[in-house]
Amino acid sequence: MENEVIATIGPQSSGIAHIIAHVANELHVPLLSFGATDPTLSSLQFPYFVRTTHSDYFQMYAIADIVDFCRWRQVIAIYVDDDYGRNGISILGDALAKKRGKISYKAALSPGATKNDISILLNSVNLMESRVFVVHVNPDYGLNVFSIAKNLGMMTSGYVWIATDWLPSKLDSMDPVDTNTLKLLQGVVALRHHTPDTNLKKSFFSRLKNVNGTATTSFNSYALYAYDSVWLAAYALDAFLKEGGNISFSSDPKLIDTKGSMLHLSSLRVFNGGPDFLPTLLRVNFTGLSGQIQFNGDKNLIRPSYDILNIGESGFRRVGYWSNYSGLSVLAPEILYKRPPNSSISNQKLFNVLWPGETIATPRGWVFPNNGKPLRIAVPYRISYLEFLSKDKNPPGVRGYCIDVFEAAINLLPYPVPRQYILFGDGKRNPDYSQLVNQVALKNFDAAVGDVTIVPNRTRILDFTQPFMESGLVVVVPVKEIKSSPWAFLKPFTAQMWCVTGAFFLFVGAVVWILEHRHNPEFRGPPKKQIMTIFWLVFLTI
Repeated sequence: MENEVIATIGPQSSGIAHIIAHVANELHVPLLSFGATDPTLSSLQFPYFVRTTHSDYFQMYAIADIVDFCRWRQVIAIYVDDDYGRNGISILGDALAKKRGKISYKAALSPGATKNDISILLNSVNLMESRVFVVHVNPDYGLNVFSIAKNLGMMTSGYVWIATDWLPSKLDSMDPVDTNTLKLLQGVVALRHHTPDTNLKKSFFSRLKNVNGTATTSFNSYALYAYDSVWLAAYALDAFLKEGGNISFSSDPKLIDTKGSMLHLSSLRVFNGGPDFLPTLLRVNFTGLSGQIQFNGDKNLIRPSYDILNIGESGFRRVGYWSNYSGLSVLAPEILYKRPPNSSISNQKLFNVLWPGETIATPRGWVFPNNGKPLRIAVPYRISYLEFLSKDKNPPGVRGYCIDVFEAAINLLPYPVPRQYILFGDGKRNPDYSQLVNQVALKNFDAAVGDVTIVPNRTRILDFTQPFMESGLVVVVPVKEIKSSPWAFLKPFTAQMWCVTGAFFLFVGAVVWILEHRHNPEFRGPPKKQIMTIFWLVFLTI
């Protein structure tokens, strides 16, 4: 930067980018980085940092979508303990939390970790419950993680390994990829920046082949972004000059060499046109080898997308794509961009993955840890309706209908579930069930068993089983077997009621006879006929 620089391309490391970004801010020189993926570099602290690749922010959300798609709830993050690793895993934790998942353990490796350091770390995480590992490390020793994991028996059936884009970039740079390396990585799922297979890209590799005489295969996605970064700077400079921009430099009085300093800070020059050149740079829009080069309001490239790769002995196998437009899909993102966005659960799809151990059955993702604790299950300490739940002096300490249902379900599982029942409440009054639900949501308990009503507010923070009891207004009556009788129709009324009814019947008949006898010939004749007529008329009237 001593030579009056107007733009800088690089570096590849996020850690170095943090340092240079401060210098770029001071000198008003845009820093175009095609390899620094640390999400925090997009903050307002670094206005002159321009990322020409995709941030790890999107990659971590892609991993969270994969974890949720496979119905896993916990992962173990193995990462390098620097800006690149820490900040990326922090975003992963946020992304998993939105899917109601979490990072159960963060296993950090120093930037210069040895094989012994890696072995100690893998031995410790192998004792834990989760079997889903997300590896976000430097390419320098990343393959050692899998090599040692294989020696420890951690690349077998039941384990899940998800690697960020460092692994495909490492393998793409190897020409050719060693067969033993592919055998080592069998079953690993990895993410790689998606670059459309355009005519421009094919033409570039064709020209490169004509220059070198052989086909070039050792090109990873970062090489394409580096190529596009150069063109981005060129297009921006051309537009800047056409708009009447002035290229001039001045000294910064704040950059003064201290006595004995070898940094030569006073020789650094400030680009006076930097505040105008930066907006011009961010307005550039063209199609490069890596795809569409266009920035949004957050200075991120638009349309971030990744290939989801399954590594086997024969190489890579693409099992799907991820984009922030439609999530997981088996269709290429450029096809989906022509359709309305659809990120619904039913639209999330991937091809079958061949997991470690050469099985297509999705691993459960967890085991009971050797040093783990039993499940803490909360049980309401009720004082009423003790048939459902009550304290018991005998193991397991509680009893009731709800406990019987839960124990029956546990016994159907093909593996043991260590559990501990903990009474919730003081036993003097029925506990507040909303507080019980909140305690489970806060992870103070692993689960709750009881007559907990399923209401919308509770389903937003917890998962419920299918109800085994329906709530509502019911009437409980004793069931008795009663023999049928031809006189059963008399039982609805008492004998006294029947007598009153009969008397009323005779009274009505007498009134009708008195009123009709003089005028109606039907009520005349022998007494027997008159009585029958009266009874018949009364029956019809009633």
